[in-house]
Amino acid sequence: MTDTPRCLTGCTPPDGDSLNRQCTCAVVDVAQIRNRLAAQLVHGEAVDSERHAHLFSPHALFVDRASLDAMAAVASAVLEVATCPAYIDRVLDWAPAIASHDPGSPGGVFGLDFHLTVEGPRLIEVNTNPGGLLLNALLLDGVEACAPASWAPTRTSTDARAAAVDAWLEDAQAQLGRAPTRIAVVDLDPPAQFLYPEFELYAAAFQERGLDCVICDPDALTWDGTSLRDASGTVDFVYNRLTDFALQDPASAAIRAAFLADAVALTPHPRAHALLADKRNLAVLGDGERLRAWGIAPDVSALLSRAIPETFAVDGSRAEQLWERRKDYFFKPATGFGSRGSYRGDKLTRRVWESIEQGIYVAQRFAPPSLRVAADGTTLKADVRCFVNRDSVLMFAARLYQGQTTNMRTAGGGFAAVLTTPRRPASAE
Repeated sequence: MTDTPRCLTGCTPPDGDSLNRQCTCAVVDVAQIRNRLAAQLVHGEAVDSERHAHLFSPHALFVDRASLDAMAAVASAVLEVATCPAYIDRVLDWAPAIASHDPGSPGGVFGLDFHLTVEGPRLIEVNTNPGGLLLNALLLDGVEACAPASWAPTRTSTDARAAAVDAWLEDAQAQLGRAPTRIAVVDLDPPAQFLYPEFELYAAAFQERGLDCVICDPDALTWDGTSLRDASGTVDFVYNRLTDFALQDPASAAIRAAFLADAVALTPHPRAHALLADKRNLAVLGDGERLRAWGIAPDVSALLSRAIPETFAVDGSRAEQLWERRKDYFFKPATGFGSRGSYRGDKLTRRVWESIEQGIYVAQRFAPPSLRVAADGTTLKADVRCFVNRDSVLMFAARLYQGQTTNMRTAGGGFAAVLTTPRRPASAE
């Protein structure tokens, strides 16, 4: 009889949750990954030893294959509903006017964030400019053999990187009707952004495909009525890392004009954010009865109503009732990002609650994150991000942290590799 595979610390692998609570192995050589990242950057100093001290976690998250398949199914269901005309009409009611402009593409890569609960994965939000895809691809290279033998990443670093670049380029081509020729990776003061190292990874990846690529502020681009340009020439593809989702800031004026004139491929774009990332949409996506009335298949509507925690807009009609039941909910700004302005209900003060009432917030029933025990015995919280495009899952990655919301400030935390068991072969008929 074959012995059960064991990791170096003697942990047996009955299931992912048990391993996460018992196995304290550091399966990633973080120092090696940081050095490898710095070596790939034009500006190696972009990886700061203090600022990025907790960018990568030495611990992997073990996730059962069934949970990964369930998350993939939820992602597919969300993207299916996002093409439903009735759904589009409903969520555009609260979207900015620019979202009515359809550039002809889904919007590139999406990140669906899940908490792994005892009842199964729960979708807590959708992102249209999800950070960390290439950084997590790089992290896969550092997974060492001390992980339990039957657990491994779902794909190689090289495959994940290629899939990510393909997804962005395919979205740009769908908008342009041809392959792009010159790309700008755009954000406000890019070198100051925490994930700036990833901007350089993308620039290098695009250049490997034979495409000129620059990294710049939005106001480094100008619109001449015909084309979007920087100091060196025409830009026909903007990889958009801005959090100005509706392109309302003055600095975004040139990009906005070029986008509305269909003179540039912008991905992700305002319509994608409006259809997928506004947190008010989760109340619609999770309403199985409404989805069925719109013609969504019963199995799809049932899957989403089960996977999405109860979510609804915070309004004056139920404010006092919500305050009394606040411990059951998480409160998030409808168009927020990066956990900014988000609060766990049991941590709320009256002062913060008043600001929530005055803002545009949703209440989401609290779905507890899963846990990961670190090498020093401390317990970290975990969420899983499913990176997808319109066709397939690109990669799964995790974030380990302590506190109310995800962060990159926890010792032992940061981006973490997701390990799972091999898919069982189909039974012979």
